[in-house]
Amino acid sequence: MPPTDVTTLIRTELPRLAGSLRKVGELILEDPAAVTHVSAAELGRRTGTSQATVTRFCRAIGLDSYQHLLIELAQERGRGEVSEWGTAEIGPDIHPDDDLERVVQVVGSADLRAVQQTIDRIDLDALERAAQAVARARRVDVYGVGGSGAVAQETETRLFRIGCSVRGWTEVHAAATSAALLTPADVAVGISQSGATRETIEPFELAKERGATTVAVTADSRSPLARAADIRLISSSSETSFPTSIVGARHSVLVLIDCLYVRVAQLSYQRASASLALTDHIAGQHAVKSRRSRP
Repeated sequence: MPPTDVTTLIRTELPRLAGSLRKVGELILEDPAAVTHVSAAELGRRTGTSQATVTRFCRAIGLDSYQHLLIELAQERGRGEVSEWGTAEIGPDIHPDDDLERVVQVVGSADLRAVQQTIDRIDLDALERAAQAVARARRVDVYGVGGSGAVAQETETRLFRIGCSVRGWTEVHAAATSAALLTPADVAVGISQSGATRETIEPFELAKERGATTVAVTADSRSPLARAADIRLISSSSETSFPTSIVGARHSVLVLIDCLYVRVAQLSYQRASASLALTDHIAGQHAVKSRRSRP
């Protein structure tokens, strides 16, 4: 598997697991270091399941065996101990009584880790196919709601600046209306961290029915959004204990969007250069000039 932390993989896969398999994943995440010292049979006993269930869990998250899981956990621990982005004793959790210095360290480490994990796992072939499709598209739709809606708008801003006919849609009725008007000459990009947001999936699937090339940007490669896509771009995230603190997830998605944007600019160099040349002066014209005090 790519050098992505196995605990991040487990967090990504956990929502789609149920029953005894979910129990195994939750216990591993509680104390990954402790798991490296127990057998599959012992882990099964601690979770109230069985050795066979532990083996099924490993296969469910894409690993060959329990031994493979132990190796990945040990390697992840080793990477944490030598990481240049933070000390190993600072964990992923933030507690109400933590001081600001710890908060900054934990959040900063989570952001950097999520970005690096995304870079490590980028499928270059998928990214190239997505960029080729966007570069030649008659029109590009981008769907996303909530936090992913902000990323959809950011994607629109980037691609629009280099001459793409693009629109970011954050409301499901408007998105579905636009999707119904797409053709095989168009591209639809769906952005959802979970890959299970209905308001994003509905117009995305409609765009696919209309023949548009569909590109999913998600952290879950087995999600409904990913399964509906022609091309999948998979992000990563290192979240803190606060559910709303998913800044790492946002940054990892923006890494993918930035890579897509730059590659599209390369593939449509003349159009992109002309568009940038025509718009470069606008920001400067609207800058407020500072007033210098008289001597």
